[in-house]
Amino acid sequence: MKANLNLGSVSGIKIKVHWTFFFLIAWIVFSELKRGGSTESILFNVALVLAVFACVVLHELGHALTAKRFGIDTKKITLLPIGGVASLERIPESPKQEFLVTLAGPLVNVIIALLLYFIVPVNELTHLNFTETFETLMSFTWQNFLFLLFIVNVGLVIFNFIPAFPMDGGRILRALLAMKMDRAKATQIASNIGQFIAVFFLLIGFLYNPFLIIIALFIFLGAYGENQMVQHLALLKGHNVEEAMMINITTFNPEDPIDLVVNKLISSTENNFIVIENNTIVGVLIHQDIIENSNKNILVKDIMITNFKTVYSNDKLDKIYKLTHSEKHPFFPVLENNKLVGAIDHINLNEYILLQAKLVHSL
Repeated sequence: MKANLNLGSVSGIKIKVHWTFFFLIAWIVFSELKRGGSTESILFNVALVLAVFACVVLHELGHALTAKRFGIDTKKITLLPIGGVASLERIPESPKQEFLVTLAGPLVNVIIALLLYFIVPVNELTHLNFTETFETLMSFTWQNFLFLLFIVNVGLVIFNFIPAFPMDGGRILRALLAMKMDRAKATQIASNIGQFIAVFFLLIGFLYNPFLIIIALFIFLGAYGENQMVQHLALLKGHNVEEAMMINITTFNPEDPIDLVVNKLISSTENNFIVIENNTIVGVLIHQDIIENSNKNILVKDIMITNFKTVYSNDKLDKIYKLTHSEKHPFFPVLENNKLVGAIDHINLNEYILLQAKLVHSL
């Protein structure tokens, strides 16, 4: 399920709350009721969580607005129970830009913490012994609220500077490494460190805090996925669509019966097809739609997709790679001089990547 509550927008960036975020609020209320908390304690803790997530939004806006200065748009910021996610259009490839964009988020929390430090008598509270501190913080005062918010922001700064790629600290590490070496190699190193830290978090999570297990999985899978993407893009750099596209493709007419498509699907290795009428591409047939409608007495035009993208034979493959990961149907007719010359999809693009990797490793 997608984020379903729109909080508005800042500088054209939509801010949304994912539906699972409300489980966090419900859990806080349930926990307070279970331990005999009062209405005051429930409202205090809910307000504190909302204030913390307001700081998270400001953190993500730090990333987004800095990225905007480098011409990188951010579609939205989504609040989840484990934090916020800024959906940047792309990650800056310039190490300096990535460093500044990544650093901007934690710096926002540093500024918030500094402001709170001068508002709240932090020194007075930190010099109390444990018992005195505990008793002081048990009262639901405005001063305690701000002090706890100060502690949370300090914690966010420390946590975000952990060099666990793809967290902020890991991205800063990758950016610093990329200033001295190839970006793909820098990503590999940062990813390995991130996955090592993720395993450590996982072990600690099993022993002490299950919440760390979620964070560990997020870091491990995130590091693996982004490292794989960067390595693939490095292999595709400098190569064009014509090097990887399928040439011997089958086309159909909108008036062809679906049986013809099904027979071709069974008797060949092709999964998706292009529909042509009067030498013009009018649609594409997607494998899933063919299977779902295979037993119906319908025509090609009844299930073909007319909202599709075309690419050109001289387009860069790294551009197509990104398209295959952003489009719902990653199958694209290939044109040359506005004439159909082939097709490309994520399957044959991945095969090309495997061949390129084998070629590079053999050198």
